[in-house]
Amino acid sequence: MNYSKNESRQRRKIRIRKKVNGTAERPRLVVYRSNLHIYAQIVNDLEGATLVSASTLSLSKTESGLHCNKSGAERVGKEIARLAKEKNISKVVFDRNGYIYHGRVKAVADGAREGGLEF
Repeated sequence: MNYSKNESRQRRKIRIRKKVNGTAERPRLVVYRSNLHIYAQIVNDLEGATLVSASTLSLSKTESGLHCNKSGAERVGKEIARLAKEKNISKVVFDRNGYIYHGRVKAVADGAREGGLEF
């Protein structure tokens, strides 16, 4: 079968989510990538609650010159780590959401690690 790029990502996402779950001790750091922005949020799957979120959209309101490129994605990672530290979250599991661990997705992960999150 010939699946579109997004359909293939959705299939990978389902496979990943079978293994990756966020708990209260280790919530899940999810990355979503759109054409214009990159979003990251920390989720506790047991409660179904989003604990912390950050994106280039929310950061662009306070910082000028922020784009959805690698440097913007790294900035989102650092911001999500800072917000997580405020809520006493230090360890997370990384959910790449079906995307290849490369480019902007990797930049978010590197920024979060640099900010002090462990995964």
